[in-house]
Amino acid sequence: MRATLIVNPLSGRGAAARVAGTVASTLRAAVPDLVATVTADAAATSRLAAQAAARGDEVLAVLGGDGTAGLAARAVAGTATALAVLPSGTGNDLAAALGIPVDPLDAARHVTEALRSGRRRRIDLGRLTGGTCFTTVLCTGFDAAVSERANAMRWPAGPRRYDLAVLAELAALTPRPVRVRAGQTEVELEAILVAVGNGSSYGGGLRICPDAALADGLLDVIIIAAATRRRLLRVFPRLRVGGHVHEPEVTVLRGVSVHIDGEHRWPVYADGEPQGTLPVTVRCEPGALTVVA
Repeated sequence: MRATLIVNPLSGRGAAARVAGTVASTLRAAVPDLVATVTADAAATSRLAAQAAARGDEVLAVLGGDGTAGLAARAVAGTATALAVLPSGTGNDLAAALGIPVDPLDAARHVTEALRSGRRRRIDLGRLTGGTCFTTVLCTGFDAAVSERANAMRWPAGPRRYDLAVLAELAALTPRPVRVRAGQTEVELEAILVAVGNGSSYGGGLRICPDAALADGLLDVIIIAAATRRRLLRVFPRLRVGGHVHEPEVTVLRGVSVHIDGEHRWPVYADGEPQGTLPVTVRCEPGALTVVA
């Protein structure tokens, strides 16, 4: 078996670099000729991932966060190369959705066993018009602003960073009119955020689209309408368990394609990475990515 491991040494505030040697040694129990490469540059990660797919590697393993995994997924989508996710970032939502342990050493043992037994599965991807794809959640509005703030924060590590970013952004919250079309259904309302889920969670376990499934051929849409800060402080804590979908401010849609537009050019994030501003159109690509899980 031919396989490549890409390590983002900055992931998890250096956690990936500290465990990279052990992770590589663990994987070599199943892939003796594993080639490991360290890069913290997004362009280099994309290039190395594309090269792995082009030369026919059976597996591309990535040790990093959701951003690194997303770059790798875009490079190998639609190819015969399977993606193996070894989480060491802030959110690690793709790994959680795949049932991979969040501890990178436990994940390495899990992936090694999957490689030995030949376990593979195919999952959907969301693809933006223009070519960029995502594995978990695309968001715009309040949650995109939270992602921007969380990415800029140096403390604390882990999911608590998103919780603090939520509280900070509430102070500057401004609802905006948006138009959302999912399949044949269109709604127009004053909203604070719109999230499109291929997977169920983002931000380290915030279950924004709790019923989204990675392999159902559909995208789930969650719209949270304008509300008082007091009401939002009731809604947001329920994101951890997905209970927000029953609140009156929340609209749930589903479709193969989703279009979001509005007068205000809200920033758009996908897999925790910036993707420009509204408007945006997204389409589900069923079974576009093979994963080791």
